[in-house]
Amino acid sequence: MTAISLREIRKSYGSLQVIHDIDIEIESGEFLVLVGPSGCGKSTLLRMIAGLEDISGGRLEIGGKMVNALPPSQRDIAMVFQDYALYPHMSVLENMAFGLKMRGTDEAVIQQRVAQAADILRIQPFLDRRPAQLSGGQRQRVAMGRAIVREPSAFLFDEPLSNLDAALRVEMRLEIAKLHNRMKATTVYVTHDQVEAMTLADRIVVLNAGRVEQIGPPLELYHRPASLFVARFIGSPTMNTFSAELVTHGEKVKVRLKDRAIMLENEAAQQLRAGAATLGIRPEDLVVCSPEEAWFGGRLAVAERLGSQTYGYLETGNARMLTVEFPRDTAISVGDLIHVRPNIDAVHVFEEASGRRLN
Repeated sequence: MTAISLREIRKSYGSLQVIHDIDIEIESGEFLVLVGPSGCGKSTLLRMIAGLEDISGGRLEIGGKMVNALPPSQRDIAMVFQDYALYPHMSVLENMAFGLKMRGTDEAVIQQRVAQAADILRIQPFLDRRPAQLSGGQRQRVAMGRAIVREPSAFLFDEPLSNLDAALRVEMRLEIAKLHNRMKATTVYVTHDQVEAMTLADRIVVLNAGRVEQIGPPLELYHRPASLFVARFIGSPTMNTFSAELVTHGEKVKVRLKDRAIMLENEAAQQLRAGAATLGIRPEDLVVCSPEEAWFGGRLAVAERLGSQTYGYLETGNARMLTVEFPRDTAISVGDLIHVRPNIDAVHVFEEASGRRLN
């Protein structure tokens, strides 16, 4: 069942349109993550769902009911903000109970819900403390608890972990995943962190300049990006890309890079014309080989040893840096000459002009 429906949603500030005809159907219990570069409109879109930003055009439905003109308090959603938004003069218990008290909820129900949320989030020892006496991770748990006690139809998260240090982000990411698995609540989550997006999402929406580039499960976006923008945005380190050439041979099309070529044989290829293309290869899809087999070669400029894996950055000329993933114990040193070839089955080909995927 669809929990939240966005149909041709638009947002303008005067003559400047920042959200362009967005269509997204969010299923009940789904964890949907919005990602994209700064300024792409992901937080604006989330605030439109919450009712904190007016909708310039289109139709927004929550639970099958149009809510375009409804205030936030009547949309049956709860939002967790980046800066926690806790009342500094209230205790943790008072912060979590405040929204229910404003709604006139029975005191016994309030106490039950607060106790249950505190147990889920492991913040029972802090109920009498004020926010200033808590760590960043504890404050974020309180903000999440305040949302949980309302038992809304959907949760909205606006970059909730961006103020935490690296270790706390990992811990809180796991807490959010466990919370979602336990509650099965519809969740819309905004982040700029790819690890958060890839590990939390059932589906990811990639936004670019207020438009949807692609929607799909995390691994689908990683392995089959629909556009060059998605290919470059999803994945860290980013995909290696190279300028190539489309060459037509009757009904067949080749993608040529220097003296190497890849044949495109799908139906879409038959509609293509000769012209420029971009070839993409992820770092893990490059294999060290002999000079005779090599597509690329270069001197190792930097080696990043991360424990579980090693990334090498090769200087290949023309100021181009090539990223290669090596097994973690590979013996490489700065200055080594390294030759690599791609796994042909994992090469991505994009049309230069439109950026759309061709293979």
